[in-house]
Amino acid sequence: MNRSALRALAYDIVCVLVFVVIGTRNHKTDTGLSGVLFVAAPFLISLIGSRVFMRLQKRDVISVENGVTVVLFTTAIGLILRRVVFDRGTATAFVIVATVFLFSSMLGWRSVMARRATAQ
Repeated sequence: MNRSALRALAYDIVCVLVFVVIGTRNHKTDTGLSGVLFVAAPFLISLIGSRVFMRLQKRDVISVENGVTVVLFTTAIGLILRRVVFDRGTATAFVIVATVFLFSSMLGWRSVMARRATAQ
């Protein structure tokens, strides 16, 4: 994995963790490290899965276009894992918030990077 791909993974992990920290604070649940990691786990697992998928497809994970695939995979599989494996809720409001937040944050940083690259 090259340096750009590692940086992209770090940015995506930060997006997931920010989403979880905001959610745990708003709902006054366990905001400690173990609580945050428990809530984040399905999304982090699916994020890693999206990277494996993209790597097998030999696709760049940094571009906005391919970022859509990363976000779709991360969100959809993360919600499925959350419900089926982690036995946690997937209320409609949670699905909407997770989808909007992850799409805006994970595609947002990619858009900023794309603009910076074309400006140089």
